Amino acid sequence: MNNLISYHPLTSTPFKRKTSYIELSPCKEMHPYIRCYWGTESPMMRSKNDAATELVIPDTCVDIIYDIDYTNNTVTGGFCGINDCSFHTDNNETIGHIISTFAIRFYGWGAYAFADDSMKSTLNGYFNVGSRFEWLDKIIRPQLLELKTLQEKVSFVEKLLIERLSNVKENTVVNDTIQNILIHRGSLDVSSLAKDSFISTRQLERLFHEYVGVTPKKLSNLVRYQFLWRDILCELDFEVLSAVYKYGYTDQSHLLREFKRYHSVDIHTAKAIAFNHVGNIQVI
Repeated sequence: MNNLISYHPLTSTPFKRKTSYIELSPCKEMHPYIRCYWGTESPMMRSKNDAATELVIPDTCVDIIYDIDYTNNTVTGGFCGINDCSFHTDNNETIGHIISTFAIRFYGWGAYAFADDSMKSTLNGYFNVGSRFEWLDKIIRPQLLELKTLQEKVSFVEKLLIERLSNVKENTVVNDTIQNILIHRGSLDVSSLAKDSFISTRQLERLFHEYVGVTPKKLSNLVRYQFLWRDILCELDFEVLSAVYKYGYTDQSHLLREFKRYHSVDIHTAKAIAFNHVGNIQVI
C-alpha cells in the first residue's frame, strides 16, 4: 500500500500536547497503515483534569487502546472500529491511580492488513482487542506493565508490525479506491469510484465492508468532512461558501448540517473546543 497524497485526519483537539496525551509518528514502513501512536508519555497519577470528558469525532481511523493500571496491576484493552458519529469519553473510574495509556491509531483501511478477521460489523463498535488482533494482543499485553515510556512501547510494537508486513492482507481494488477517494477529497460518488476500479458498485461495497467496515460512500463523506475540518482550523480566511464549491456540497446548509452531524456541534463551537487546547501548539 502506497499513499499517493498526504492525509492526516484530525481529532476534535488536534493542538493538545501534554504528558497525558502524546502522539508519535510511525516509521516510514508503517506510514501507509498507521496515523500515529498515542498515549501517556510515562506512568502518571490520573487527576480529575486528565479524566475529564472529551469529545471524540469521526477521524476515519480505528484504534487499539490499552489502559495500564499500575495501582491495580492490570491491563485492559479495546478495539474501536471506525466511527461515523461523535461521542464523549469518560475516564473517571481511575482517578488517583498510577496509570498509562498506549494506543495504535490505524487508518480505517490500514487495520485489516494486520487483523485476524474482517472489519465487518465494526462501525461505531468497541470490542476486545483479541476479537480482531489476537496474535498481536497475546504478545503486547504481557509486556505493557514492564514497558514504561510511550517510546518504549512504540519501539516494541512497531518491530512486531514490521515483521508482519510480509504477510499482510491487502486488496488492490480497495487500495486504489482509497487513493481515489483521498485524491478527490471525498467528492466522488460511488458509481464513479466503482467505474474507475472496473467493478460494480455492489462488489465495491462488499469489499469495503470486509476491509474497512463502512461503505465507500460513507468513507468518502467522512474523508470530505475531515478535509473540511482541517481547512476550518488552518485557513485564516476560511469561508463556508468557498468550501461548498471546493468539496462539492449541495449548498451552505448541506455543509453546515453535515458538519454538525459528524462533529455534534456547529463550526464556531468546534473551533472553540479545538483552540481551548493550544497549550503546546504544534503544526497539524
